[in-house]
Amino acid sequence: MSPDSAWLDDFLEGHHEELVAFRRHLHAHPELSSEEHETTASIAERLRAAGLPPRLLSSGTGLWCDIGPGDGPIVALRADIDALAMDDLKDVPYRSRIPGVAHACGHDVHTTVVLGAGLALAPVLERGTVRLIFEPAEETVPGGALTVIADGVLDGVSAVFAFHCDPKLDVGTVGTRVGPVTSATDAVTITLVGPGGHTARPQQTVDLVPLAGRVAAEVPAAVQRAAGDVDLLLAFGAIHAGDAANVIPTTAELRGSLRTPDIDLWNLAPTLLDDALEQLLGRTGAAWSVQYARGTPPTVNTEAETAVLEAAVSKTLGADARREAPRSMGGDSFAWYLERVPGSYARLGVHDPARGEARLDIHAGTFDVHEAAIPIGVRVLAEAAVRSIGIARG
Repeated sequence: MSPDSAWLDDFLEGHHEELVAFRRHLHAHPELSSEEHETTASIAERLRAAGLPPRLLSSGTGLWCDIGPGDGPIVALRADIDALAMDDLKDVPYRSRIPGVAHACGHDVHTTVVLGAGLALAPVLERGTVRLIFEPAEETVPGGALTVIADGVLDGVSAVFAFHCDPKLDVGTVGTRVGPVTSATDAVTITLVGPGGHTARPQQTVDLVPLAGRVAAEVPAAVQRAAGDVDLLLAFGAIHAGDAANVIPTTAELRGSLRTPDIDLWNLAPTLLDDALEQLLGRTGAAWSVQYARGTPPTVNTEAETAVLEAAVSKTLGADARREAPRSMGGDSFAWYLERVPGSYARLGVHDPARGEARLDIHAGTFDVHEAAIPIGVRVLAEAAVRSIGIARG
């Protein structure tokens, strides 16, 4: 392969409009987790058109595809393909045509970037294998990555790379970080139980409504104090207690998430939550139970693979394009890959500088990207794959 980037320049000159159109098609036709049938078919169709052999995952959505002669290391590039259950509030031609479903997290961009990198590499890769992974159901817990792993797609892989769109970064920049970059994300349901009663005599029973309020207000601070200097974020997104204005309910339920970037604290978190609830509720007369669902672990980038990605950024975008990515309290199922294979997960800048500091946010109905991020992502991932194969070959 040529030591310069002429092959990437040629590919992007001829395919830029196609990649933007592909992204916009995905954006206008989003599909929820485990329902990504049309998305999977669109990716597979484009790969077959390039003479490449896509393979469907056992889940029925999502796929993977090998590129290259196969006589050396296998380097994987991963994209997630599902969308979120929310409305698209943008006024653009490619706005979601599916009510209540939107690509508000950038997965359409991730998919297009990995597809583009694969198409660019296919005619020029002279050694090794680049494995394209299009993961379904990333937005669910514990994530479609477990299907990918169970299907053996990581078998033999020496390194894996992925991007996530970041509207906090200007287009043309990439955020990297060694070590934890996203957090473990667990689902928590707390159920309080009391005898119930009449709202005329709350003092004669266990009044669960204000008690649920105290749990929501005080327990998050208590678990953080117990965690010390390491972040342990408990936040509730739903509370339900009762249905009648004159009845003190017999049950109250709180649902939320618990997050930390620290693997040891992740393992300790259920105990810290139990202790905090005991301290708050132990003398109130209420009974309680906790349903604790393990989600994804923290995403922990390895040093060598992050160095490969940073070198790719410097080569394709310039030395000034790299930023230090902060640790995020969000989670990503890419963490499951990094428990098995060394790799790195980076932030792809998608903010349009012309918007000034009015930055959009992911998981917002107005989320969109500067589409110049697409060829930038293709360049960096393709270069990272080539470098990783070269390093792995030694």
